[in-house]
This record gives sequence, C-alpha cells and structure tokens, in this order.
Amino acid sequence: MKILIVRHGDPDYENDCLTEQGKIEAELLSERMKKVPADYCYVSPLGRARETASYCLPKMGKDAEELEWLREFAPKVQRPEKLGVAWDWCPQDWMSMPYAFDYDKWTEYPALKAAHVREERDWVYSEFEKLLEKHGYRKEGKWFRAEKPNNDTIVLFCHYGLEAVLLSYLLNLSPFIMWHAMMAAPTSVTTVVTEERREGIAQFRMLSFGDVSHLYAGGVEPSFSGRFRECYTNDYERKD
Repeated sequence: MKILIVRHGDPDYENDCLTEQGKIEAELLSERMKKVPADYCYVSPLGRARETASYCLPKMGKDAEELEWLREFAPKVQRPEKLGVAWDWCPQDWMSMPYAFDYDKWTEYPALKAAHVREERDWVYSEFEKLLEKHGYRKEGKWFRAEKPNNDTIVLFCHYGLEAVLLSYLLNLSPFIMWHAMMAAPTSVTTVVTEERREGIAQFRMLSFGDVSHLYAGGVEPSFSGRFRECYTNDYERKD
C-alpha cells in the first residue's frame, strides 16, 4: 500500500483559506496529482486543506471523505516565551526536553502534559489505526500485520503538524524530529509505502518527504510557511 500525505497550499490562517500564492501552488499540485492512480482520498475539515483538495480531486476523478482527525495537530502549549502550538518550540527548549527524541515518551514534558498533548496524539493514533485496519494493515507493537495486503494508493490532504504525527505512528519516530529537522512546504507530497519482506509482516518506508518538484517544474519557489528565518538578521523572514 502507498500513502501520499499532501500539505495544503500557502495558508491564510486568519481566514482558513489559501493565499493567492497558495492557489498558484494548488493548481501546480493538481497537475501532478491528476497522474496519481489514487484509490481512496481523505481530507481535513479545515478550509485550507479542503480548498487545496478542490483543485486536485476533479482532475483525479475522485471524491474525498472528510475526516475530523485530519485537522491540524495544534494543542496550545505554554512555551517559555508564549502560548503556542505544540510544535513551535525554539531548539534550545525542545532539544533539552526529556524524551524529545523518544517515540513512546515525547509527550511526557510538563507543559505538554498540561496541554493534554498525549490525549490528542492518542486520538489521532487511534483514528489512524482504524483507517489503516480498514485498508488491510494492523499495527502490532512497532510493525504491522498485513491482514489484507494490497497495492492501493491512499491520499491524505492535511497539514504539516499533523503529518509529522502520522509519520510518527508509521515510522516509530518522535514527531519533534520531523517538526524541527525536516520541512514539508505548502503543497508538498510525502510518500510512504509498505514493505512485506516476510508474508504477513509489513513495515512502512518513507520514499520521499516534502517533495515540491511540481512547484519547481512550474517555475515557482516554495512559499515560506512553516519555516523560520535562515539568518537572524533576515527581518523579512519569520522569527517566531
């Protein structure tokens, strides 16, 4: 089975929609996605993800089922400097957290506990587990039982913060690693596939993370959303 995780286009967060740049990105994405032989599509209930999907689905000849748990993963956590989402911590803070790199225990930091991040994570894991079981794969410990192995392609239109949590479940990694050491730009496509080296036993392998080749093919630079300034004196880029 193949899973494509697609981030929405450049967002207008205040109005939960796409910016003009985001619409250009979504159009270029749609030219890529129309070539994807998707079997099933799912979409976040948030406007920026639904709008992105609306560019792609007609060209793919598909409808998408809306799933509440595909919304952005955004419990509000009291960081040292301010209240913010669970994943926007400065490096000197999150890297010093006990268990920040631990798949099982990364939520066990007082500020994350107070914000009920574990409960949100467990809800997402549980719903994702149900979806995977519906499509033939059930997790047993750190690997998956291939109960109904298949070559289906599933597309998830969702969000960067949530994407890292989904990959955490599939790959047994702390999402902090993907939130901070990797980047999935707007309209990026991440591809993970099952590998069944022994009958009935599968793992997921990531073939690509945050691929935006469709933007470069269209002569468009990926937008900056989700990133922080490359140099602290770059006042035209986001500091925090």
